[in-house]
Amino acid sequence: MLTYIILFTVTIVVTLLAICLLQRVFYKFDILDNPKKYGKERDAIPYGMGIIFFLVFFLISYFFIEPSYKLYLIWFFWGLVTTVSFIDDRLKISPKRRLVMQICIGTIIGITSIKIGYVSSIFGGIVDLKTHSLQFLGMEVFVIPLLFTIAWYVFVFNALNWTDGIQGNTTSLSIISFFVIFLLGLKLYITDDHSALRNNAEFIMQITLILVGILIPFWFFDIKEKLLMGDTGTMFLGFMLATIAIISGGKIATVLVVFGIYAVDALYVVIRRLLRGKNPLQGDFTHLHHRLLDLGLSHTQVLVFVGGISFVFGVMALFLDKFGKMLIFGVIVLVVVFLNQILEKIYRISSSKK
Repeated sequence: MLTYIILFTVTIVVTLLAICLLQRVFYKFDILDNPKKYGKERDAIPYGMGIIFFLVFFLISYFFIEPSYKLYLIWFFWGLVTTVSFIDDRLKISPKRRLVMQICIGTIIGITSIKIGYVSSIFGGIVDLKTHSLQFLGMEVFVIPLLFTIAWYVFVFNALNWTDGIQGNTTSLSIISFFVIFLLGLKLYITDDHSALRNNAEFIMQITLILVGILIPFWFFDIKEKLLMGDTGTMFLGFMLATIAIISGGKIATVLVVFGIYAVDALYVVIRRLLRGKNPLQGDFTHLHHRLLDLGLSHTQVLVFVGGISFVFGVMALFLDKFGKMLIFGVIVLVVVFLNQILEKIYRISSSKK
């Protein structure tokens, strides 16, 4: 336990130092946002500061986590995602090109290493997805796991990216998500007797604790609009959330529950845009947090409302079986769709009276 306390404390301190240092660098080289473009009156602030996530994670994990194949994979792909996303923040890649980039990243990951090879059945047991394969550059590529993996990464990338509509929202949800996964790792470590499973649980606990330690100090700067993570940050967090769900033993259902509000909100908004003939990848102000703000809730109230529900559902998922998680996710679907429908009607009525 002392090791985890030291790990968590060192991560927070290093993150604070990195933020203070990089803020100066970003100001010096004019790596800032354009607030007037979005109708904001504040001064320009560092944009793309999410690069801190990768830098601090790499440094802390290098010294505190025992080297392994899984850690090397995370470093490599995380570095790739961060680099491409940082370039995106500077050049403003179009939504279509960004989607292609995400598909390419998911494809590379699915072919070379991390993939969804099976899914759990609510009736017990698992369903093996490795049924059809083909040869690619001398490697055996399983088609269905590859497609599932690409879809999973693209979905999480975009669902998390769309939470960044208000300051602190993405950071808050990420802290809650990684903390719940940390608790999941702790539960697996305590209950599993197999050494390999315990080692994997310990690995999950270490990396999620580092992530929470990075995000907590970042959140204080984020919520006060002292910096912006940009796609560099959201893509990084999306990659880690999607990856940890796979390497933690296929705990995708648990991640979907804790991240369920925005997972469902993302699907709802995409379907809504398609039905109205709009580009599903083009951003707008119809996400749940926008509707709650339109209703009159304050910035803080929206964060507490969304974060509180996510945390409660996430903790519940730790103690439920597969069927229970499916049931909770069904409840989340109903709640999010109902809220969106009601809030949209309220917004239309209030808009017509103005």
